[in-house]
Amino acid sequence: MSSPPRWSSTSSASPRPSGSRAEVPGLDAVPVPAADPDRTAGLPAVATGQSVEVRVPATSANLGPGFDTLGLALSLYDTVRVRTVTAGTTLVRATGEGSAVLPTDGTHLVARSLLSTLERAGFAAPGLELDTTNVIPHGRGLGSSAAAIVAGVLAGNALLPADRRLDDAHLLQWAAQLEGHPDNVAPALMGSLAISWESGHAYHSTRVEVHPDIVPVVAVPGSVLSTESARALLPASVSHHTAAANAGRAALLVHALAEDPSLLFPATQDSLHQDYRAQAMLPSATLLRGLRAAGFASTISGAGPSIMTLAVGTDGAEAAEETLRALLPTLDTPEPWRVLRLTVERSGAKVGVHQG
Repeated sequence: MSSPPRWSSTSSASPRPSGSRAEVPGLDAVPVPAADPDRTAGLPAVATGQSVEVRVPATSANLGPGFDTLGLALSLYDTVRVRTVTAGTTLVRATGEGSAVLPTDGTHLVARSLLSTLERAGFAAPGLELDTTNVIPHGRGLGSSAAAIVAGVLAGNALLPADRRLDDAHLLQWAAQLEGHPDNVAPALMGSLAISWESGHAYHSTRVEVHPDIVPVVAVPGSVLSTESARALLPASVSHHTAAANAGRAALLVHALAEDPSLLFPATQDSLHQDYRAQAMLPSATLLRGLRAAGFASTISGAGPSIMTLAVGTDGAEAAEETLRALLPTLDTPEPWRVLRLTVERSGAKVGVHQG
């Protein structure tokens, strides 16, 4: 395996956010500051007449034992189109997932992330018009908040004068600071599998190419779960034996994802978080047990409640879907589940810029 690129920088890292359940799970709870006219008064505005389009993939963090460390980019995308206009207001028009309840002004997470990125570089916005097309489910453990933050950060960066734009390392650091952790924003930015960690006061991440035979199959429930609620169920500490066992599986998982998918089932065995979180998502926990009993490399996606199966090849994906069709009707859930056969997104977020 060739040496992968590594992203890092030296800005201050922030702890994961904590708090009560969000009004829009996965989005409103993220502590990105809203625009403050007092802070931006006197700052030069970026040029009007610019148009930027950003497409950001969904992500699945943890992947079983890779808690707070591993994240995988998936072929499910949110798209944001931004225009700078002369009026000094921010207008957001949303379609798709969550559009009925998301804010339509500068408090929208994409707008907050964009405006914070401009302010960080010493600039303000003139007027902004944002059109968002949301495909990533909210509050389901598929990185919707990370996608919104990455979209805002990349759009804001593209609107800056060329000599003031952040490089890739600082884009990762800034997006991770806004999100509070790197395990979703890193694969959203870089694509494929990202291994992320903190050192001193910085976030770092390295990209690993995923074996081409791996096919993610995701079961998405109708119910939602906030990351904060799921995290509150975790114990403050675990035994040395448990930590060592989980470290071994996480190391094996990287090898399985990159080189030997036949090892995915043992490699996705978790000891740190999934059992503790089960009480908050009983149907998902039941589904997970059923899939693993059938021999599938299935995990909770992120903080849940979606369940991801890492299938091998088309035959493996079809077998996983057949098992899901048998298991899902047995669950006690008022709302239907969706089953999505995806691919690994290998390039990460994409940005297009138009002047005038």
